[in-house]
Amino acid sequence: MSPRNAVVHVVDDDLSMREAVSSLLRSFGLRVETYASAVDFLEHRVASPQEPECLVLDVRMPGLSGLELQRELQSSPRPLPIVFITAHGDIPMTVRAMKAGAMEFLPKPFRDEDLLAAIEASLERSRLALQENESLQVLRDRYTSLTPREREVLVLLAQGLRNKQTADRLGISEVTVKVHRHNLMEKMQASSVPLLISMIERLRNALGELPDTAGRGNSLDAG
Repeated sequence: MSPRNAVVHVVDDDLSMREAVSSLLRSFGLRVETYASAVDFLEHRVASPQEPECLVLDVRMPGLSGLELQRELQSSPRPLPIVFITAHGDIPMTVRAMKAGAMEFLPKPFRDEDLLAAIEASLERSRLALQENESLQVLRDRYTSLTPREREVLVLLAQGLRNKQTADRLGISEVTVKVHRHNLMEKMQASSVPLLISMIERLRNALGELPDTAGRGNSLDAG
C-alpha cells in the first residue's frame, strides 16, 4: 500500500460512506481527513506540502458539486489527484471528470480493492509531483546563484555560440568567457554542456521563463 505519511481527503455528504471509506483507509495505516461538503473541504483543509495527498470525492452533493470542486482545484499550484465516487454517474459526467484529470471514476457500490488501487495510484502521482517540484526548486536555486554575467554567458552557450563568438557578443575577452563558463557549470553542477542545456530547458518549460535574481525574466531565446 501507499506511504504511511500520505493523506487522503474524503469528501462526501453521506456520513455512512465517509465513515466506511475512512475506516478502510485507516486500516492500511493512511491518514484520513473527512469533510461533509466541498465547501467544508475548501474552508478547513490543511495542506500537507511535504506529503503525498489525494482526494476521494463524491460527485453529487448539496451546494458545490464534486465536478465544481474539481474545477476550483485545477488552478491550484499543486492540484490534487482525484478519485470520484458516485451513485449517480453517467457516461458524459465520467468523460468530463476524466478529461479534467481525474484518476478514477467509481460507481457506488464499488469494491474495496478498486478504491484502494485508485488511491494508491493517486498517491503515487502526488509523490512523483512532489519529487519533481523539489528537483525543480534545486535547479532554480542553482540558476539564481549565477551572476548576471554568468547568466548572459549561459544564454549564449545554450544558443550554440562558441567562446570566441560569446566574447565578441558581450564585449569581453575569450579567457573571461572561459572563466564564466567554468564557474556557471560548477554552480549548476553540470558535467557537460548538453546536460546543462537540458537543465535550463527543463526550468524554462516548467516556469515559462528563467528566474532572474534582479527581478527580470530571462530567456534562452534572447538575442
